[in-house]
Amino acid sequence: MRAPIAVLEPTSAVACCAPIADPGLSDDEAVATAELFRALGDPARVRILHILATQADAVCGCDLEEPLGLSQPTVSFHLKKLYEAGVLDRDKQGVWVYYSLNTEARRRLSDVLRLGRGRTR
Repeated sequence: MRAPIAVLEPTSAVACCAPIADPGLSDDEAVATAELFRALGDPARVRILHILATQADAVCGCDLEEPLGLSQPTVSFHLKKLYEAGVLDRDKQGVWVYYSLNTEARRRLSDVLRLGRGRTR
């Protein structure tokens, strides 16, 4: 014969984890961040972004060929993709086009890169 199993009633609600302090990104912020990641989905574009982020002034597109080791049409293709995604600003001066990191894109990247900071675990 089997013995009955005792059922314990909870005396108080206990949370399994600490509450989430930040509810996360808004829908618009998530879309903008996803577009940023999509634009950076190629190593050449990541390198372009790094070069531009570390320069004090805008950089002529023609000056990116040598450090990237890519042809002019390939560099132009990647710059166009980054510009269309809102990552870069461009300033046409005669036949030359100068690129710089867009201020809003810089802020979004900075926010994303700080995700791990401030965590205690």
